Amino acid sequence: MSVGLEKISREMADHLSGRGVPAVTAFPSAPRKEEARPVAVVSLRGCRAAGSGFQNYLGERYEEETGRWEERYGHRAELTFGLDLYAPERGDGESLQKAFDTLAGVLLLDGPEGMELKELSCGETVRDGESRRLKRPVEGVFTLYLSAAVDAGGAFTDFELRGVVKE
Repeated sequence: MSVGLEKISREMADHLSGRGVPAVTAFPSAPRKEEARPVAVVSLRGCRAAGSGFQNYLGERYEEETGRWEERYGHRAELTFGLDLYAPERGDGESLQKAFDTLAGVLLLDGPEGMELKELSCGETVRDGESRRLKRPVEGVFTLYLSAAVDAGGAFTDFELRGVVKE
């Protein structure tokens, strides 16, 4: 069974890229091309989950595709993403500052649907000798719900990302 986290780094990278922040996932299966502009490298650094109801029970939902009611179970989760920014080594890091400003604006004003930004932090720009690039470490902590449905036989289907409850 999946817990719905396999594609979440890709979804975050796609969200950022679609809003003007070039982003890729960490640990790609194929070599990437060298970028001439700053890019955010997205990784999932941490996941903490807790029950969100009695025995994680959230209630029932009518599933129109199947024409049946499904019981919903879920966990409130806190995900920590690495959103490290990299840029070509030449220059003074001003492009990384601008990239961070854009990244922060996207996450604060137009973050991924169903994910609530809890914390955003960054370190100072340094030269990364291994990649021969400038690097600014960035982390974002988000709260969200992972939920799953139980089919008629009582078996769980895959978990999926659901929205947070607005407080």
